[in-house]
Amino acid sequence: MNGIKVAIVGVGNVASALIQGVEYYKNAKTEEETAGLAYPDFAGYHVGDIQFVAAFDVADTKVGFDLSEAIFAKPNNVMKFNEISKTGIKVVKGPLLDGVDDILKALVTVSDASDADVVKVLKDSGAEILLNLLPGSAEDATKYYADMALKAGCAFINGAPIPIASDLEWSKKFKEAGLPLVGDDIQDQLGSTVLHRSILQLLVSRGVKVDKSYQLDVGGGAESLDSHYRGRMRKRGVKSEAISQDLPYDAPLVAGSSDYVDFMDNSRDSYFYINGRQFGGAPIKIDIRMEVTDGPNAGPILLDAIRGTKLALKRGLSGSMESISAYGFKMPPLPTTMYRAERWVEEFLLGKRKL
Repeated sequence: MNGIKVAIVGVGNVASALIQGVEYYKNAKTEEETAGLAYPDFAGYHVGDIQFVAAFDVADTKVGFDLSEAIFAKPNNVMKFNEISKTGIKVVKGPLLDGVDDILKALVTVSDASDADVVKVLKDSGAEILLNLLPGSAEDATKYYADMALKAGCAFINGAPIPIASDLEWSKKFKEAGLPLVGDDIQDQLGSTVLHRSILQLLVSRGVKVDKSYQLDVGGGAESLDSHYRGRMRKRGVKSEAISQDLPYDAPLVAGSSDYVDFMDNSRDSYFYINGRQFGGAPIKIDIRMEVTDGPNAGPILLDAIRGTKLALKRGLSGSMESISAYGFKMPPLPTTMYRAERWVEEFLLGKRKL
């Protein structure tokens, strides 16, 4: 297979874990070596086929530095699980727009370097896919990079909770340009949303009536800071809507960020409460706490999304990719249950599902 050339917007904790992960798994073949991956092989594409060719950020600790250095620069605080050799890729400055607000400026000092010509950088690098990993509240910046992807002829993967793949107008633009569009808002390998949805799905399948439920997150890192302050209500709406897909009736459901704790670094604690009724009206209550490291949690899903987008490019598909989006993102163009989304991806891999 030919390589998969990817450009990244936002060299934060998720980007760091993703780049480390590609290096970690690039030669993985045995079951032990591929532990942590849902799809070691994705329709013929291996993790080692992914190549990072360009990167954009605005932080003075990252702009102008080699990508191998930038992924470990402050304010990044994700765990280091693999050494990264010099890449020869210098992080360039993209336009600030709304990427860093007054709250995030407590962690990020904006570089005084000149803004790069984004379209030129993408074309010169040979990028096929532009991956958006900007803060969840960077609406203007996300839309700007989606437009730059169109102008540069790149597929676009939107990891932020901003409607791009789930927006009909954007989907139409990418359809007309002959480019795949995937998103919106990454759903972690085993994050709070996935676990919550899985529990609700299990209860429903076993006949338990769910009366009410909440899921609250507490974490550190720049993304948690942004989610708690600037993007709190947006994130709450996206997460609440996502978990409701696995409940076939209306019930009070709340999910979102409840606090930011700086010394938690890149870890996140999630608290779940579910109240329901089982046989004979007997009450059931579930109270769970889960602790995860945030950055690596998105890695496997992004590896699958990147390889799925490349497969869509190879097949000449365009517009919003329903199967990949529903499988790996909280706000897909066609919301569905987790079980059905996983089936859609299997059908897409086999060529039985077009989008």
